[in-house]
Amino acid sequence: MSAPLTFSGLSRSARVAVLLAAFLGLMFDGVELGLMPVAARDITRDLEANNPAITTPDAMESAVGSWFTRYIAALMVGAAIGGSLLGNLGDRIGRSRAMGVSMLVYSGFSCLGMFAQSSEQMVALRFLVGLGVGGMWPNGVALVAECWPDASRPTVAGILGAGINVGIICLAVVVRIRPITPDDWRWIFMIAVIPAVVGLLVVTLLPESPKWLASRGQEKKPTPPIWELFRRQWLRTTIIGILLSSVPLIGAWAGSKWMLPWAAQVGGTASPEYKGTVQLCWALGASLGSFLGAPFAAWVGRRLSYFLISLGATLLTLAMFQLTAPLEPSFLSVVLIQGLVATLFFGWLPLYLPELFPIHIRATGAGLSMNIGRFVTAGGVFVIGEVFDLFGNSYPAVGSACATIYALGMIVIFWAPNTAGRTL
Repeated sequence: MSAPLTFSGLSRSARVAVLLAAFLGLMFDGVELGLMPVAARDITRDLEANNPAITTPDAMESAVGSWFTRYIAALMVGAAIGGSLLGNLGDRIGRSRAMGVSMLVYSGFSCLGMFAQSSEQMVALRFLVGLGVGGMWPNGVALVAECWPDASRPTVAGILGAGINVGIICLAVVVRIRPITPDDWRWIFMIAVIPAVVGLLVVTLLPESPKWLASRGQEKKPTPPIWELFRRQWLRTTIIGILLSSVPLIGAWAGSKWMLPWAAQVGGTASPEYKGTVQLCWALGASLGSFLGAPFAAWVGRRLSYFLISLGATLLTLAMFQLTAPLEPSFLSVVLIQGLVATLFFGWLPLYLPELFPIHIRATGAGLSMNIGRFVTAGGVFVIGEVFDLFGNSYPAVGSACATIYALGMIVIFWAPNTAGRTL
């Protein structure tokens, strides 16, 4: 006897398979997002070891900071482009197949990282990895939402948001067991073989969204052009969406992530596994924070919750860089709490952004907000890297300066509309 179908048109086992596949796709997304923050310092020290322009330890530290931000910026630009291109692919060939393609893209180019012979090659590969990373989120979220119609949006957002940080936890555990060093880092890119296998299974075996299949034979209105979001009626809403997305993205990638090369510097050769411990503590807090962000917003209110998260992230990031330091007893506790609070944003955004836009431009508006936020983040990260030496090549100094980005969220949210009670 075949399994009974649910309201969504899929059996319970098929719905579980969809949720598991999307979770795994986002989990390995998290591995890619967490890889360079923990490995960039050692990779750069190896790839730039024979650079004749680098003759002193200070020059090498400056190079580490500069290439660190270039790796991150390249990934962010790739993710912004991939989120648009591969997200649109999901509307044309199906959510599950586009999700599988996204996984194959980021895993394939990540595997090639083990053969990189220069920092420039690594930057190019991180951009290509970013294409798949960006495409995974919209397709995974759309697929789960359409196959689990009875699931509450806060719960779905929490599960999928936690997936990224579970991936960062897994990566942190791996690099604690086998520390990354300038002489031994290429092996880390072999991890990308695993999502490649999962991606092949998704493309060939995972069921498709019944709602997408039903829409294929229906006559639909043309998709609203993207410039409609910049017409006078929606311009203010669009700008607010972009700013609300940019604050946590820039804060995380231009500010918080400096704790990892800082931990690698302080840990040095005596404690090469310490940076993995730091990332593990942060990711444990982040997994809980990204899961609780949407319920917190539903409980406290959209605007007040964003204000409180911005305030907490500002204070905790400053505390992390100014009131403690790597190897001090309090450092790991502060890192864990900062990770929890600063990632509440990433449960908040999937809940609020769809409420911000009307149905005919909802997907376009939410996607544009996140993708332009990624472009802005890439620019911010690159600028910080280029002026790293102006901060005396000091990780606490640059991290503290970037912490003020979170404070902008307390200002932006006052112009955001209150969406409580709106139905989708």
